[in-house]
Amino acid sequence: METIIKITCSDQKGLVHQITGVLFEQKVNVTQTNEFVVEESERFFMRISFTGDCDIPFIQSSLQKFLPLDAKIEIIPPIQKKVVVLVTKEHHCLGDLLIKNQFQDMPFQIQAVVGNHQVLQPLCEQFNIPFYFISADGMEREAHEKLVSEKIDAFSPDLVVLAKYMRILSPAFASKYLGKMVNIHHSFLPAFIGANPYKQAFERGVKIIGATAHFVTDDLDEGPIICQEIVPVNHTLTAKDMSKAGKEVEKIVLSKALKLVLEDRVFIHQNKTILFE
Repeated sequence: METIIKITCSDQKGLVHQITGVLFEQKVNVTQTNEFVVEESERFFMRISFTGDCDIPFIQSSLQKFLPLDAKIEIIPPIQKKVVVLVTKEHHCLGDLLIKNQFQDMPFQIQAVVGNHQVLQPLCEQFNIPFYFISADGMEREAHEKLVSEKIDAFSPDLVVLAKYMRILSPAFASKYLGKMVNIHHSFLPAFIGANPYKQAFERGVKIIGATAHFVTDDLDEGPIICQEIVPVNHTLTAKDMSKAGKEVEKIVLSKALKLVLEDRVFIHQNKTILFE
């Protein structure tokens, strides 16, 4: 199993040499390195994977000595990430994640599913995944979110996934899980933001439809984009046909985005992402 190091800092000469030198001294086997510099901000990003026994605290302190003072270093052991999924009524994305969890197709463990409707509880029970129903009926948004947040926090997840969770989140809730919450949006952002995207696409006469997975921020559907895909459509498709095709794309995009995040291949820089695929 591989250990991952993620580094971001101000760019300067010799960074790659210094970083790999520390690992060489520990006699570990580096399996992959990826680097990128954002020239406009002179920001350096690096992802390293390696195998072998080593002194993690020593590597951390050694890197800190060599790197600029603003360096952020994450050393991530080879463990499965804990995930909590939020849902409403649509089953396609959740079902795909439950199957991947069952057969360990991705490095995660679904700890629980939280829904504001009970429609998907039987599906979760088939996979022996705890389902928690928290109704929003008759509740203020903040009061409902407080209950949802308490349930999420009970599992201390590494990632929260909005698998067609059809509620607008408050800025406070979104900020609490900043960088740890991924949403699948049913259109190719920034087009057709909000509700009924396939109806919007049908009425506009588009020739492609798509889906977007992004990190959640306090700006609706404006968070850093992780992954996008499209499929061609034409005048023969109804809005219902487009919705059906779109659901297939949504599953693919969410799965691809989560794999990148779970494998620690994503850096957030300002309102963009840097992906080492």
